[in-house]
Amino acid sequence: MNARQYSLAGYVRSGLLCVAVTLFAACGGSGDDGKPATKPPLSFQVVSFGDSISDVGTYAPVAQVVGGGRFTTNPGQVWAQDVANFFGGTLTAAQTGGYGVSVQNHADGLGYAQGGARVTDPNGISFKPNGLGALTVPIVTQLQNHLSAHGNFSDGQLVLVQGGGSDILIHAEAVVAGSEAPADANQAVTVAAQQLAAITAKILASGAKHIVVSNVGNIAMSPRGVNNAALGTVLTGLTSTFNSALMNALQAMGIQNQVISVDQFAFINDVLANFKAKGFLVSNTGTGCNLQLLSKEIEVSSLFCSPKTYTVPDADQTYMFADEVHPTTHLHALFATLVEQAVQAANK
Repeated sequence: MNARQYSLAGYVRSGLLCVAVTLFAACGGSGDDGKPATKPPLSFQVVSFGDSISDVGTYAPVAQVVGGGRFTTNPGQVWAQDVANFFGGTLTAAQTGGYGVSVQNHADGLGYAQGGARVTDPNGISFKPNGLGALTVPIVTQLQNHLSAHGNFSDGQLVLVQGGGSDILIHAEAVVAGSEAPADANQAVTVAAQQLAAITAKILASGAKHIVVSNVGNIAMSPRGVNNAALGTVLTGLTSTFNSALMNALQAMGIQNQVISVDQFAFINDVLANFKAKGFLVSNTGTGCNLQLLSKEIEVSSLFCSPKTYTVPDADQTYMFADEVHPTTHLHALFATLVEQAVQAANK
């Protein structure tokens, strides 16, 4: 296996199948006394680009009113925050606002990912003009905003790149609704994957030395895909198309060995196949957030989920999915562990 490529095989061989994962400590990273182990010798400042999976709090000003703030089982963190903590730092939102709350830019925030964001199209999931809905600043603009505010990347930064899920969901739902032909949807997600590879190349050209690129997890096996067979079938095809196109584009650009590739698709499949061994009681047959209780919020989304709306008190640790597509705190922590191990392996 190439030192810059880290997929599930290495994750399983390393024995990282423990079930007691806590925030700020990698799986297998605690001593016998249960206290977090010493942080690794590597130290990075994390910069993150992506969509809701990596959003550290863009819409917190409106969601915090009900105890929400991130697309997970709040107050838990998302994987990008866990990775930042592991390497000695923190990660906060570069921009906040939306859903009627005025937009604020934060010079010290390096978490650019936004829920609903697409790769290059500004019209993401739940977008509304003038900040009345989700902001969905696309990943290509997220990068431009960072370069405008901070200039090039430094050797001491770890850049996390994740995206494509919003593009896949939008096109899959259009196919199921009959408003888009399957061939057109495949072409659209192929282009989006190629654009994400081009964004990665620009990050490299802008001085970044340590870049993690994640493909898209198996959305078809999320509760949304499982509960709608027609949608699940389309999601399977489009996700595979996107992931293959992303890998091919990185290879065509000759940069596949300059980035740390993480296979989120295989990771999700493995956790689903071994969910009880990973510490979960419910895989993709339920949601950790009670969707009926969330129905009174702006959206039925884990963005507005808090302990008051958990399905059961420990749902953040015992369920895989917070809502129909987003991971719980525990699943985020497991994915963060995979990324942390990949970064360490690439920097030996």
